[in-house]
Amino acid sequence: MKFLKLHSIIFLFLVAGCLSACGQTKVLVTYYSRDGHTKALAEAVAKGAQSIEGITVRLIPVGDVKTNDLLETDAIIVGSPVYNANVAPEVSAFFSTWPFEGAPLKDKVGAAFATGGGISAGEELTQLSILHSMLIFGMVIVGGPTWEQPFGASAITHEKPFGSTTKGVVDEMFLEKGTALGKRVAEIAKMMKAKLSN
Repeated sequence: MKFLKLHSIIFLFLVAGCLSACGQTKVLVTYYSRDGHTKALAEAVAKGAQSIEGITVRLIPVGDVKTNDLLETDAIIVGSPVYNANVAPEVSAFFSTWPFEGAPLKDKVGAAFATGGGISAGEELTQLSILHSMLIFGMVIVGGPTWEQPFGASAITHEKPFGSTTKGVVDEMFLEKGTALGKRVAEIAKMMKAKLSN
């Protein structure tokens, strides 16, 4: 009798844990960073997403993302430094690995962030390049929460008054925009998942 009670308690504990984990909305924040600036912005984006209850966030460099990481998530937020007014070659190569046949990424939430050396040095073009790629995969695109960041989040890393001589240091104003983007993506992904499950 005690044996059956113990098994029943363990079973209920496992079911409760599964229901809690299964109900979680998953957000993947992925990026390429050479000097640490894009990594710092990625961490701010992840922090914002994690601030929403019921969200599980994974922060992974693009080179370490596996196909299952893409398939098992509800939202994907991609970040890149600006390279000649476009994404870094590593980010472009990353998009080339995404599964296409059967549209397995369709209706997942997508968003972008970028870091660039100067004001008007290609940050918006880089964000749009990321968003264009996501649209090809049928994703639902989300921008930032205000008109000041309609394409996602971006940071200026070298031009004064925002630049820093220290690698990986990003002005707090831009980190706040990253946090706001992560929060909005998480809120929308959670809302969409709830609607789809009803």
